Amino acid sequence: MKLSVTSERLYSLDALRGFDMFWIIGAEELFHRMAEITQAPFWVFLSGQFQHPVWDGFTSYDLIFPLFLFLAGVATPYSIGKQLEKGQSRQELLIRVVKRGLILVLLGIVYNNGLRIMPLDEIRYASVLGRIGLAYMFANIIYLYTTPRARYYWFAGLLLGYWALLSFFSAPGFPRGDLSIEGNVVSYLDRLLLPGHFYRDIHDPEGLFATLPAIGTALLGIFTGELLRHTPPEGKKATALRLVIIGVILLGLAQAWNLVFPINKNLWTSSFVLQCGGISMLLMALFYYVIDILGYKKWAFFFKVIGMNSILIYMSGQFINWSYSTNALLGWLGQLVGEPYNSAVMVLCFLAVEWAFLYFLYRKKIFLRV
Repeated sequence: MKLSVTSERLYSLDALRGFDMFWIIGAEELFHRMAEITQAPFWVFLSGQFQHPVWDGFTSYDLIFPLFLFLAGVATPYSIGKQLEKGQSRQELLIRVVKRGLILVLLGIVYNNGLRIMPLDEIRYASVLGRIGLAYMFANIIYLYTTPRARYYWFAGLLLGYWALLSFFSAPGFPRGDLSIEGNVVSYLDRLLLPGHFYRDIHDPEGLFATLPAIGTALLGIFTGELLRHTPPEGKKATALRLVIIGVILLGLAQAWNLVFPINKNLWTSSFVLQCGGISMLLMALFYYVIDILGYKKWAFFFKVIGMNSILIYMSGQFINWSYSTNALLGWLGQLVGEPYNSAVMVLCFLAVEWAFLYFLYRKKIFLRV
């Protein structure tokens, strides 16, 4: 892990990553506060879209995690692919990829548990960053050592194999193909092999075995990144349209598969991969078209500042008391506004303080690289 200066990047990629992180760092709280204050159907609906379903189903909030993993895949041809073209050996790049993946796993454990001495059975090992690290690592290994056509076979094999695993096996005492939290085979295997504390006692949504289809999410990003990177200037509009078409097809396939294999973030089902992959491609096409084709960049600067330091701002919540800083600096504003809207205003202040911190780092060209 190191701090480094910036380099030329795909502007829309950083902007979309920042847009994704914007919701992770607290923006969704504005919808929750407004729903509580007004009870208006509009705000209640948006608030509901930023809560995870209990088990099966899909809301906008479910997209945030896989979108980040998808974008990590999009960046692969611009980083690993570029280094390959410069003549760097696959072995050197493999070491770099594995190192990055394992560092993310370690950071995920730190994020979950802090820097405390704890009994091993009380540590939560599974994490968002851990899944990103492992899925990124294996997807990049596939990228390094296979042909473009073989990667599609890997993608199909992972999704179909995961479907077969969940459809033909179950936890002991449950019927074959049981997909309940107690009876599905993936949660059962995690309970057997994954040590420590689980997020939901008998199930962890970031468990070990559901990382398999998550590799497919990263591969979808890699497919997108390869398409974007090898697009000539005169073919950008055609590429954006192609992403839209593929995204719509993926969404259609997701809805069809959902009939027999439910869209479920907790299990990261294959239909969930297609659902999130389709929406991610549509968002990538939109940002790419508006920013990199039409050239409208100024509006996206706000998100780019966040996207350039995404891991840093994510980890900062465990080491910086942003609520304390916000109240100390801008608490007076909430007092001036008064009840009932002061809580919504303080959410905006919270985001402003975080963004100001990131903007300071951006101006100093300080970026956390893993």
